[in-house]
Amino acid sequence: MTDQTDGKVATSTEGPRVSLPAGADRQQLGILMARLLVGQCAICHVRAGAVLVPAEDGSIGVLAVCPSPDKDQELVAWLQSSAQAARQVLSDPSRSSGPWQVLFQPSSDLQSRMATVLISMDLPQVGRFIEAFAVPDSMINQVQVLQHRLVQSVRMIEAYDQQLAIQGPARRLQTVSSVMAIISAVERLPQFVPAAMEFCNQLAAVWGCDRVSLGILSGRMVKVKAISHTERFSRKTRPIQLIEAAMEEALDQQTEVIWPAPQDELVISRAAGELAAVSGAKGLFVVPLEEQTGPAVVVLAERSAQFDQQTLDGIRLACQICGPLLSRLWSQGRWFGARIAHKVRAAAAVVVGPRYTWVKLVACLVAAFAAWSIIGKGQYRVHAPFALSAEVLQGICAPFDGYLKQVHVEVGQTVEANKTILAELDTAELRLQLASAKAELASYLKQVDAYMRDGQTAKAQVAQADADKIQAQIDLLGQMIEKAALVSPIDGTVVKGDLKKQVGGPVKTGQVLFEVAPLEGLYAELFVPEDQVLDLAVGQKGALATASFPGQRLPIVVERINPMAEVVNGRNVFRVRATLEQTTRWLRPGMEGVAKVDVDRRPYIWIWTRKLINWIRMKLWI
Repeated sequence: MTDQTDGKVATSTEGPRVSLPAGADRQQLGILMARLLVGQCAICHVRAGAVLVPAEDGSIGVLAVCPSPDKDQELVAWLQSSAQAARQVLSDPSRSSGPWQVLFQPSSDLQSRMATVLISMDLPQVGRFIEAFAVPDSMINQVQVLQHRLVQSVRMIEAYDQQLAIQGPARRLQTVSSVMAIISAVERLPQFVPAAMEFCNQLAAVWGCDRVSLGILSGRMVKVKAISHTERFSRKTRPIQLIEAAMEEALDQQTEVIWPAPQDELVISRAAGELAAVSGAKGLFVVPLEEQTGPAVVVLAERSAQFDQQTLDGIRLACQICGPLLSRLWSQGRWFGARIAHKVRAAAAVVVGPRYTWVKLVACLVAAFAAWSIIGKGQYRVHAPFALSAEVLQGICAPFDGYLKQVHVEVGQTVEANKTILAELDTAELRLQLASAKAELASYLKQVDAYMRDGQTAKAQVAQADADKIQAQIDLLGQMIEKAALVSPIDGTVVKGDLKKQVGGPVKTGQVLFEVAPLEGLYAELFVPEDQVLDLAVGQKGALATASFPGQRLPIVVERINPMAEVVNGRNVFRVRATLEQTTRWLRPGMEGVAKVDVDRRPYIWIWTRKLINWIRMKLWI
């Protein structure tokens, strides 16, 4: 191997055979590829690059390396692993033709700890190559971006090679070699002004231009920043103003401007013609380059003869490759205030520009909704479950042990106090006991009369006492028979007591058979969570909806708040009594649902985030 370009590049004239075009040799091809590597490595900031050539026998040869790996064992190891990776990729039949790119992550069993990007490069008039690039450890997180940039640079060379295929291989190689020389000269300079001057000088020297100018879009105007072979110039002079006008003309149309304009050309070239008339140039070529990450760059070339197609293609290729580099250097070279202002301007352009319409619409809607939720106020309500209860709930119990004989009412039926018979108990056994007691009473009374006739006063008193005892039993049996007909002591509605299926069944003394309640005295008992009870006050109004009729809202008023909490269904709640301002016939004690009590008007954002904020405060103790 022999070192080229100040020891930074190594080219090889040995290895696999390559089909070269007429007028070009292996050494010239190696120098061309070496210069291409220099530009790619500088623009994409990779650790190293190599051009690999697949041979007919399956081996992989090295045509050029940047930088030279003679004294760097890590690069030697990487170069070997890259050749092995290329053989592995080419073993796949799908990779035998067509563009492809492959990323290999660093392997722990190799000395090299760098990721490798392999990219196919097909030059129809030269041959098929594989470019390998080493991505350093510091750039591993950006390897996808670097891979995209490298692929773009390779595909640009391929496209240019295809455009010039009809012109002959020798002329194409000469043009590409000249472009690579310009790239190599520009990428060595870290500052914008020297790099722009070098670019203009090289462009003028290579293609015989009388003057090459480079402008940068600043705000809405293009300002000339560099002119070939001119160290100082004033933007107030007429020639510079005409140059800037021609640059703005091309940038406004976003297309290249050639003067004299070809036939049937629809591009406007008025400003270019005025510049040519003043400068005396016979040919002008203006190349605008729009950049997404930096300001637009415009290059204007003038010379005393018209531009031929080869010269136009060469200038165009050089501008396309060096334009992004110069734009990036210009952006990096400005003071931080200007950089911040440019980023703000770019962001503002995205916001108010025509692009991303749906994203902006959604963002505007979200912003409007956020503002409305912060500024707008809504009704804050306390939500709580409830159960209906009655002021009076009268229970009707069984007066004695017996059997249910007959049921006269159903649940929901209205009854009158001491009139409507709810049910009857079986009194047959009681009546037999009553008849037996009456017979026994008559017997004792006869004994009393007999003893009194015989003057046996003591025995008469004992018989009278037995008679009194039997009389008491008769009175008790009579009372029980009378109470066998169950009636309600109050007016109201039967809310409990569906006993028709239990007719004939036994009942026990004190067993509740019916419950009667007046519906006019119903009230709602709310179970308010402890985190909302302090928001309630007596007199606040609201509404409730039962599970039976969720579509009907009944107005309520808070009447009383129980000061002591209790546990209901595993939650700490406070009982709050609310009066119903309106009742309906279908309301029944025990109905449940949800009640909402109006507190006051508060911001929507507070209403929606209240529980979350309280939970965070409890968890984080803030």
